[in-house]
Amino acid sequence: MAARILLVEDNPANLELVSYLLEAAGHIVLIAEDGRQGLELARKEPPPDLILSDLRMPVMDGFEMLRHIRMDAALNDVPVIAVTAFSMSGDQTRVMLAGFDGYISKPIVPETFVVEVEGYLKAGRRKAGPASDP
Repeated sequence: MAARILLVEDNPANLELVSYLLEAAGHIVLIAEDGRQGLELARKEPPPDLILSDLRMPVMDGFEMLRHIRMDAALNDVPVIAVTAFSMSGDQTRVMLAGFDGYISKPIVPETFVVEVEGYLKAGRRKAGPASDP
C-alpha cells in the first residue's frame, strides 16, 4: 500500500534515514525541513496520507505546525505522528494531549520503523476535532 507521507525533520541524518526506509517500502516521501515548509507542502493537492513530524525545529516547531493543520478543514483529518527525541517522563502524554495521533521515539529502530508507520496508515484518517494546547 503506497502512501504519500510528509516528513518534517530538520536533522539531515534523520531525514535521510527515514526517507530512505519509507521509499524502500514503496511510499512517496515529501520532505520539509521545518514546520512552515511542512505546512506549505501539506496544503498542496492532494494532501498527504500521513505526516511524520519532529517537534523541535527552526522557523516553526511541530506543535505550532500541528495547530495550523488542525485549524485547516482540508487537513484536519490527516494523521500527524510525532517522531521525536522527547522521551522524558510525561513527554508522550504531552505530545498526545497536543493533538498528535501517535508518537515514535528517536532514535528510530530501522528494522521496525516502517511497520510502525504503516500501522498508522492502516488506522486510516483521524476523526476531525479540536486539538488542545500543549
